Formats: sequence, structure tokens, C-alpha cells
Amino acid sequence: MPTAAVLFTGGKDSVFALHEAIERGIQVKALVSIIPLYKYSMLYHQPNFNGLIAQAQALSLPLETIGLINPSEETRALYILLSRVKRKYGIDMLVTGAVKSVFQYKAFSKVSEEVGIELYAPNWGVNEEEYMARILGKNIEFMLISITSMGIPHDLLGRVFTWKDLEYLIRLSKKYGFNLSFEGGEAETYVINAPLFKYRLIVSGRKIIISEYEGYFELEKISLSKKV
Repeated sequence: MPTAAVLFTGGKDSVFALHEAIERGIQVKALVSIIPLYKYSMLYHQPNFNGLIAQAQALSLPLETIGLINPSEETRALYILLSRVKRKYGIDMLVTGAVKSVFQYKAFSKVSEEVGIELYAPNWGVNEEEYMARILGKNIEFMLISITSMGIPHDLLGRVFTWKDLEYLIRLSKKYGFNLSFEGGEAETYVINAPLFKYRLIVSGRKIIISEYEGYFELEKISLSKKV
């Protein structure tokens, strides 16, 4: 049985990849997160650290992180983190939620090869409409916490994404041309509940609107609630 770490951002893609890996018999030993301490990383999302801790607790999985201050060290940071996790947990695989970014896929493949582990990307190359429907169909509940693209409504920030929202975004993506799965950085998401979560996350925060095309939902308080 393969043993793996999941490259975890707390968003829909990494949570979906985690579920896909476990359903295929992969034993997930840990979550690993790179945390850029600057905006607009070419390779990584900028996750909310407290949000990651809450999700790791909800999943009952250890979380291994590394902070990153130098954009030129993005792949080296991943190498350092995966080398540490391989020694600590004996993993032989990295699971990633990459969907469309060739740049991401090549970078993760190269680092995984250097560390001596396999890369598994269950979301890679999927049809975007079908993929978003599969996420919702698996009862993965997420909210948008950032929007940086023309055409994505700011009223989606900070609330659970629904089937109705998906139908609306499909129409808007055809009109404005943004990536429906947000793979190009058009938006970032935060998962508050999923089948593997032992607790549901209750979050509160505030919207910050920068411009017509940019807005954020700042997570201010996160608590765990037992699932009925």
C-alpha cells in the first residue's frame, strides 16, 4: 500500500485529492503545506495558517509546514519539507491537487523525483465543469476566500458554495473567460466540511473589497463543531 503526504492548501482541490487518494487505497500519513510570506507566489497558494491547523484537527492528520520568504526558493522549500516528511513518516508518494497548471505539475514532479517519491495528481487534466460537480457531489463544502478576476461576483465571498452558484459561474466563465476551477489563481477557496472531516468548521470573518476585480474574506475566528 502506498504511503503519502498531501500537498495541502486547505482549498477544494487539495481536499478533493485527499479523498480521491484514500478511496484508491493510499495511506495518507500527513498534510504538508508551504506558506509563502509574500503575495502572488507563482507556485503556491497563500493559506491561512490557523485555518490549516483547524482542518488538520478536523481530519486528525499531522500537519507539517515550512515558511517561505524568498520567491526564488519555492522549489527548494518543497524539497526541504518533503525530505523531512519522508524521513519522519516514511512516505513514498506526494498527492497534489493540481488541475491545469503545467508549471505546477512540472515543478512538483521534479521535486518529487529528486526526493525519491512518486507524484499522484488525481485532479490533473479533468473537465472543469465535471470536476466542480464532482466536488459538490462528494459533499465537500467550501467557500471563496479570495477573488482576483473579472466576472466572479464578490457576494460569493465567505459563504458556502452551492449548486446554484456553480450553474451561475458556468455562464459567467463563458462570458468573461476565467477558469471555472480557479486554477489560474482567479479565486481561492477554504473547505469547512468534507466526508473525511471528523468535525465541521464554523468560521466568521469579514469581507475586504479592494476593487471591482479583487476581494477577500478574512478568516477571523474558526472553531470545530461535532458532526451529527
